[in-house]
Amino acid sequence: MSIPDYQSLMIPLLKLARDEKEHFLRDAIERLADEFNLTEDDRKELLPSGQQAVFTNRVAWARTYLKQAGLLQSTRRGYFQITKRGKETLAEQPTRIDVKYLEKFPEFQDFRARKKDKNETSTEESLSTETPEESLETAYQKVRQELAQELLRQIKQCSPLFFEKLVIDLLVKMGYGGTRRDAGKAIGKSGDGGIDGIIKEDRLGLDIIYIQAKRWEGNVSRPEVQKFAGALQGQRAKKGIFITTSSFTQEAWDYVSRIDSKIVLIDGDLLTQFMMDHSVGVSTTASYEIKKVDSDYFSED
Repeated sequence: MSIPDYQSLMIPLLKLARDEKEHFLRDAIERLADEFNLTEDDRKELLPSGQQAVFTNRVAWARTYLKQAGLLQSTRRGYFQITKRGKETLAEQPTRIDVKYLEKFPEFQDFRARKKDKNETSTEESLSTETPEESLETAYQKVRQELAQELLRQIKQCSPLFFEKLVIDLLVKMGYGGTRRDAGKAIGKSGDGGIDGIIKEDRLGLDIIYIQAKRWEGNVSRPEVQKFAGALQGQRAKKGIFITTSSFTQEAWDYVSRIDSKIVLIDGDLLTQFMMDHSVGVSTTASYEIKKVDSDYFSED
């Protein structure tokens, strides 16, 4: 089954604690994963940031909301226990516990008031299946996707000479080519059988990478990639990068996966991702830090 949202985890988490024992959050996460028959892939699925597992994040937020409503309490770092109110709530046998249900508790109302301005409606959050981190990352990915589309439009409008410069800047930022001056001399100087440039793999030049960089509109098919592979063989080379502003056909991807030479295909989507990751052609307008309570700081042991 798919990974349950954090509100759907509230009742199972509360029931898990109904024995009144102290529970370790990590153990609770594993027990709930078993209860929901999650696969290994489900358990390992990460948030877009790659910093935390989706299921772990959702269980943690279910616990946070139950704590804020007074149904669970923290006993020590990483541990929780059901409260008297939590037991009473389970005795009522609610069919669902979610944000809307928790709003009947004054402590949770105060928590919500601290989280957002009282003039804002709480309907959107009550209906949302995303945790705060997921909502933030969803918004971040949307901004990133729109930026990638704008980048690709700009790249397709630039001149071949500027595209050559862009490729140089990106590869140097990614750690290839030695110095930018060395890379600039190499790119665009070969023109030998489908090879547009040659660049050092590292500053010492221990290996050479051959490059094909083209602004295409249609899909790049296998024959074009095969021509590049043949050019590599003619140079007795083993490594190549084929960069395009469009995309590659499935036959092209299948072809590079079967040949001896290592050819990396970078399509328009991946090109813009690398540009954003390495700050090429983009600038930072705002930066946000996500912080959490440092439990060690508050330890008096």
